[in-house]
Amino acid sequence: MGRKSQPVTLGEVAKAAGVSIATASRAINGSSRRVSEDIEKRVRETADRLGYLPNLSAQAVAKGASSTIAVVVSDIADPYFSAITAGIMRGAREAGLVVTVAAAEHTPQNELDIVRTFRGQRPRAIILSGSRTLGDPNQVLLDQQLEAYAATGGRVVMISQSPSPFDVVELANREGARELARTLVQRGGERFGVIAGPRKLATNHDRIEGFREGLSDSGMALFEDATVEVPFNRDGGYEGMRTLLSRVPEVDTVFATSDVMAIGAMTAMRDLGKSPGKDVSIAGFDDIETVRDVTPRLTTVVVPLADMGYRAMRLAIEEPSEQKPVVLRVNTSVVVRESTPVRTAARA
Repeated sequence: MGRKSQPVTLGEVAKAAGVSIATASRAINGSSRRVSEDIEKRVRETADRLGYLPNLSAQAVAKGASSTIAVVVSDIADPYFSAITAGIMRGAREAGLVVTVAAAEHTPQNELDIVRTFRGQRPRAIILSGSRTLGDPNQVLLDQQLEAYAATGGRVVMISQSPSPFDVVELANREGARELARTLVQRGGERFGVIAGPRKLATNHDRIEGFREGLSDSGMALFEDATVEVPFNRDGGYEGMRTLLSRVPEVDTVFATSDVMAIGAMTAMRDLGKSPGKDVSIAGFDDIETVRDVTPRLTTVVVPLADMGYRAMRLAIEEPSEQKPVVLRVNTSVVVRESTPVRTAARA
């Protein structure tokens, strides 16, 4: 069995191109000391012909950062974060960059550990997508890690909530939930329930409070026993619906603080002998692709997920603002589908 061929070295590229190793390194890896376009072209063509693979670590040292964008999401299996990541990747491709993704599983400690690891890899930018955790000391430590990274020239962008010491792409969670509540009242809802993820996550807190405000605007109220707090996933939605219906059996309209939770809640309804939409109206938040295919199709708050990721990526490669951090607000809208039919008490 023949031996594997040895990888082409930078020295071999330099010799074939007729330049020094230092010049070849500057041409391939980049440097503050630029070489002429003719030499750079010759060296790169020689490297391609010989099959030389650049050393990404050397490029990071030479440029002060790599060609990598580091992305931290809460849950890569959640379609919400998958869609955002797809938008980030589209922006990265356009910029000639690559993306590394890590999932923190909705845990600030995991986010902190991941950011520490990413810092050692010297990415061009770090993008964090996920709700801020209210009152968690690890959130302060995370900000300190990111500030130290930014102080060395790295860019930090949050797809999260303001205020933040970093640039933020911020979703109008509160406003979207408020509009949804008004819409559901107009469609005849009278006895409301909410299935929510942990309130310590700012996303859930804002969506619950926005929904309360929308009901109040319409002369309605959400009672405390009609709000069920469960894990922020499909199984949490299933568990939450069973709990809610046992606690408030007369509920006629339910808001789940994410579409994934709403899908789990609809399954729970069926298992309890109820028909989603007909017996109990249900709405979600995010407008992930799946909700257009479930039966009945889900009423929800539309979030331009891929566009949020793309805008975060564009912000990450722009020159940082010398003033206060940039906040890009992303608006939402309500789309009404078959899961919330007009009920007999519909209001004008």
